[in-house]
Amino acid sequence: MNAKRWSAIGVALGIFIFSLFFSHYFSYIVEKQEATESLSDNLLGFLGTTVLEESLVEAGDASKRIVLLSVDGTILDGQTSGFTGDSVYDHDLFLQQLEQVLVDDTIKAIVLSVNTPGGGTYESAQIKDKLVEIQETTEKPIYVSMGSMAASGGYYISASAEKIFASEETLTGSIGVIMSGTNFSDLLEKIGVDDTTIKSGEFKDIGSSTRTMTEEDAEILQTMVNTSFDRFVDVIVEGRGMDEEVVRAIADGRIYDGAQAVSNGLVDEIGYQEDVLEAIKKDYDLEDAELFTYQGPSMSFSSLFSSKVSSLFQSGESMNSDIDKLMTAIGTPDSPKMMYYYGGE
Repeated sequence: MNAKRWSAIGVALGIFIFSLFFSHYFSYIVEKQEATESLSDNLLGFLGTTVLEESLVEAGDASKRIVLLSVDGTILDGQTSGFTGDSVYDHDLFLQQLEQVLVDDTIKAIVLSVNTPGGGTYESAQIKDKLVEIQETTEKPIYVSMGSMAASGGYYISASAEKIFASEETLTGSIGVIMSGTNFSDLLEKIGVDDTTIKSGEFKDIGSSTRTMTEEDAEILQTMVNTSFDRFVDVIVEGRGMDEEVVRAIADGRIYDGAQAVSNGLVDEIGYQEDVLEAIKKDYDLEDAELFTYQGPSMSFSSLFSSKVSSLFQSGESMNSDIDKLMTAIGTPDSPKMMYYYGGE
């Protein structure tokens, strides 16, 4: 390692140690002394926040507000943003936002912006259940604004809304469940590699990539997929008020554009986000309502430099690619995962 790189690491470590010292020092000051409001605000900016912050989009009556929520990206838990600031869907953060909407009485309506190919069945169900809880407990209406794509899990979380809007170019639908896997057993046999798996029961390694799937394996997995699909159908039947036979007829996994989705009853109206906002204000007498959105907790000074120092010790070859992270989240060949997802891989 050359001197220039050692110097860069030394500077980064020095700043990191400096930030840790002041982080602990100011934490002590906040706990032990009554700080002024101005000082507290400055300290929070330095140390980072752990609570949701609001960002005003449009001024109005603060006693009756509309919140703009966004699901943008693959609906999976455990995804993280890199040091470069690349943003991905943050499942825990979105659930935190929904929880805040549930308890905030000043919020009178929700506009949910959906731009996603879908994601995990579990994560999608968490979102849908929380949205239904908000509707049933608070009677706050939810209008959905679909972006360029609101497929599979994206439609699943939208189905219970009072109204769904999409553009004519929106890709939606893809109603169904997929479980992807890869089998290398023939290849391993050709190159002389044996599978030496030892298991306690016949189906303990079901879905393994190193042995051929049996009919019994396929039947078990297909039953799981079918059961999950039935739940998807029920969500649409209940949320859209559609006949089950009608839903099943259009739920063969295909995608629809916005115009087709209006024709088959999956979407209410053609429109963009501004049309959705105008509609919900008019329908619920919220013309003078304040419009705002949430932003995530800010990263602390020490966390920022900790991330930077960590990255200095990682070579390019050792860093996981975004594709590797996505594959791990949706299920590896040895551990397939059921997905409400357009494309599957």
